[in-house]
Amino acid sequence: MTALLIRLFVKDYKDTGNERVRIAYGSLSSVVCMIANVLLAGAKITAGALSGAISVLADGLNNLSDCGSGAVSVIGFKMAGKPADKKHPFGHQRSEYLAALIVAMIVLVLAVELMIESVSQLINPGEDTVWSVLSVVVLSVSIGVKLWLFLFNRSIARRINSEVIKATALDSLTDCLTTFAALIAVIVSRFAGVNIDGYMGIFVALFIALAGVSIFRETIGKLLGEAPDPEIVKKIRERIFMHGGVHGIHDLMVHSYGHSKYYASVHVEVDANMPMMQGHDLADTIERDFACNTDIVLVVHLDPVVLDNPKCNACREMVEKIVSEIDPSFNVHDFRMVDGISHTNLIFDIAIPFGSKLSPDKVKEEVCRKVRERDKKLFAIPTVERSVDAE
Repeated sequence: MTALLIRLFVKDYKDTGNERVRIAYGSLSSVVCMIANVLLAGAKITAGALSGAISVLADGLNNLSDCGSGAVSVIGFKMAGKPADKKHPFGHQRSEYLAALIVAMIVLVLAVELMIESVSQLINPGEDTVWSVLSVVVLSVSIGVKLWLFLFNRSIARRINSEVIKATALDSLTDCLTTFAALIAVIVSRFAGVNIDGYMGIFVALFIALAGVSIFRETIGKLLGEAPDPEIVKKIRERIFMHGGVHGIHDLMVHSYGHSKYYASVHVEVDANMPMMQGHDLADTIERDFACNTDIVLVVHLDPVVLDNPKCNACREMVEKIVSEIDPSFNVHDFRMVDGISHTNLIFDIAIPFGSKLSPDKVKEEVCRKVRERDKKLFAIPTVERSVDAE
């Protein structure tokens, strides 16, 4: 069914890198969800009102709120598809994250309201739930529909890597589980004579809240600027090293402005004897390669590295070994040697992971001590920084 809908309503559906195609995918997901949720909401609200089952009625209201989420998704995709302009030179693709954030807020508000109503029913119980075949049938059908919507949205989210559709898929899965809880409440009330409607309402509210918090946290991370995907970092490194004359890279920074909008900067180490024009040509070639063959706008800064000085090379190897002994995940870059009559300064940077238990000051102290132990004429002057390069 999913493949059929995509072929019917998404032109050029295989070209998922095209913004027009992404908008078509997003619109399809939103329209299908809104139609399904309107039908389910109407059926559940009717069944809940007739049987007096608050969990069924609440589940219907949840479906009704999902219609609003679908509308938000459509608006989010339309805004994300707008081209860059004077006020937004990096485009509008982060609008999709804002849409996902609104969906999360809608889910959380619903969870709070349902929790209040369920607790109220436990404190002041009303009449027992009336057994209704209609409620059982509606809830059973709803479970199947919501499970399909989860698989449908998950498939689209994977195709176009969309945060808002991932949120919609998670919401559908949560609805499937909570509807199952409502069905259990109706069945237990009928055959066991125990009214657990309020308890199931609380259970449903907790599930909805967990889904909302999960969507909220993931989306906030995107908006705040989380660390880049390790796979993207790996691909950038591999592509840079494909160019001759590159001896190392460091200080790689990647900023995401949407699903396929990346801006990055990197320091590339080259032979200090490389002519300026040759170095400029290398940097220009790397930048043009990324611009033409990837979704990444890359800015390259060249760092000269002395490779033909035996003493400098020996000192660099010694420092790299010392740093590696402290922690193999640490790495050294921007190594320079200033040779003097009475002593030699070794100036370098050390990149350590954000998750390292050692503080930058402790690492600096340890490296300086070990260098002095090797040779009292050597003075280490390290700059220790936390970096995703060292992860």
